[in-house]
Amino acid sequence: MSRRLWVICTGMLCGAMTIATVSVSAGEERVLESRPKVELSAGTWISVGDTRWAHNASSDPRLGNPTSKLTYKDVGTNVIDLTGKFWFSPRVFGRLNGGFADIGGGRLTDDDYATGQRLFSRTTSNITGNNMYYINADLGGRVKDFANSRGYLDIFGGYQYWHTEYQAVGLERVVCDTAVFPITTCNDPLPPSGETIITNRANWHSIRVGASTEYRFTRRLSVIGTAALIPLSIIENKDIHHLRSDLQQNPSISMLGFGIGANADVGARFMFTKNIGLNVGYRVWWNHAVDGTVTFHGTSGSSEYPLTQFDSLRHGLTAGINFTF
Repeated sequence: MSRRLWVICTGMLCGAMTIATVSVSAGEERVLESRPKVELSAGTWISVGDTRWAHNASSDPRLGNPTSKLTYKDVGTNVIDLTGKFWFSPRVFGRLNGGFADIGGGRLTDDDYATGQRLFSRTTSNITGNNMYYINADLGGRVKDFANSRGYLDIFGGYQYWHTEYQAVGLERVVCDTAVFPITTCNDPLPPSGETIITNRANWHSIRVGASTEYRFTRRLSVIGTAALIPLSIIENKDIHHLRSDLQQNPSISMLGFGIGANADVGARFMFTKNIGLNVGYRVWWNHAVDGTVTFHGTSGSSEYPLTQFDSLRHGLTAGINFTF
């Protein structure tokens, strides 16, 4: 990441935290009820993922814009999710959240286009690995307690790191049209079905600002929700194309860009006791690159092109146990 982007990211994060702290301090009232000092939760996120990227190499007049589009889709990824929320005062808290999972059972589709957006090559591969993990670190505060102890409204700002790695194995030719674009791979033998074709590693560095709320219908049953806007996100992506002899191997292709995104959680909470509850809900994460560059690291030199798309989406059901102390 460039120094300038890091300074911008750090400045926006500090600004978000300052706004949150000032808002809490300005609206702070004497809290009559005792608030738990620690809240812990452990659960799962049964999610599906989707990563897409594309670039524009139409500086070669034979090629289209976008020139290549790669889509990674995975299914049934079970994330282990852990959260700790710690109250520094009756109004100010810090929160640390992390999750990790293995990935397998997805599909990679690689499309290449000639001028006029004519598809001349499509290949597919199975995704057999590898993993994803994330960390969210937030600072926030309570800005509203609902009447009759019905719930609350919190605001927060923080940093998110989100890593995803895919390994694609095997290769199947779906389209290979030399009439559209002269290529020499149509009759080449395919690699073994278990051979790794591409390794993709994507890292999102983001700042986020948002709000969390809970509304209690009864002492035991409530609805909960969190929404966060990501005003700045940095994407660092590296691909290794293991069978490309014309490209370097660590990495073969690298990308750097910036963008925006959003996180959202909605659900319900049922309290078994005063201190132990069950949470169920649905979560969506989305990051989108606004601009960036793609660098092809050739064995005899490098080429740089505009990044026309980089999107990461993950969504699915959540469930977990919540403890308060």
